[in-house]
Amino acid sequence: MAASGSRGAAGRAGVGCIYHPEAHLVEDYHAGDMICSECGMVIGDRVIDVGSEWRTFSNDKDTKDSSRVGAAENPLLGGGDLSTMIMQDKKTAQVDAFGAQMYKNRRTLSSSERALLGAFREIAQMADRLNLPRMIIDRADTLFKQVHETKALKGRSNDAISAACLYIACRQEGVPRTLKEICAVSKVSKKEIGRVFKHILKTLETNVELITTGDFMSRFCSNLGLPNSVQKGATFIARKAVDLDLVSGRSPISVAAAAIYMASQASQDKKSQKDIGDIAGVAEVTIRQSYKLMYPQAHRLFPEDFKFFTPIEQLPTQ
Repeated sequence: MAASGSRGAAGRAGVGCIYHPEAHLVEDYHAGDMICSECGMVIGDRVIDVGSEWRTFSNDKDTKDSSRVGAAENPLLGGGDLSTMIMQDKKTAQVDAFGAQMYKNRRTLSSSERALLGAFREIAQMADRLNLPRMIIDRADTLFKQVHETKALKGRSNDAISAACLYIACRQEGVPRTLKEICAVSKVSKKEIGRVFKHILKTLETNVELITTGDFMSRFCSNLGLPNSVQKGATFIARKAVDLDLVSGRSPISVAAAAIYMASQASQDKKSQKDIGDIAGVAEVTIRQSYKLMYPQAHRLFPEDFKFFTPIEQLPTQ
């Protein structure tokens, strides 16, 4: 009997042997029959076979599982990854045990497609290290292909272009990452990523939303293990400092870091400038400079419902 399985008569409502109602039924998957295990009576036929429609050679040596039919189609690659070539050269062709020529399908990739695949792989790896969702990867892949097709950045490193495309995709999708964060998971310098970033914006005639202190506040506070009360206070401080024009010329990241430092120093959960700088990716001196601009107006920056553990008068002066 071909591949078969055993199940109780109660397994199928209303199906059972009339002579042995309690007997187990054996299912012959090849023939599609349900058979009584006691007397061999065929109870039901034409049962649907749920097995594969092809043979699987996964246990054979040096043979891939035939049920694996390849990766999903990538719409960004020409031809949908479906082009093939059949080997016909008798000198290099393989033959079977009977001397007959064996045919072999081989996917052929152009140099352009190989560059795209390499870039897509690099973008996916960087995004994985940053825990970014799939939609950002797809946008970055699309940006890279558009840049690649224009040939405007020919001569530039594909790694730099990939990193810049990921940076742009993050900002366009509303989940910006700092250049230092992108640099940390890429193979190129922060300066090179910034230079390529400007070239891409000019080449594709696109733009990105301006980043604000609020774009990074929740992530920085979460990574620092600060409670919601401190995060809300830091968000209010940063926004107020910008409204009062106390930190003109300072980057939103450094302002957010300084606001977190001020709020944490006034709370019970104090964080040093070094701790905040390591998370925000800015130098301690940068945080200190922004904080010194904000400190003289500290009494105007805190929200009214902020719970002080350290009074404003006792906050660090720098």
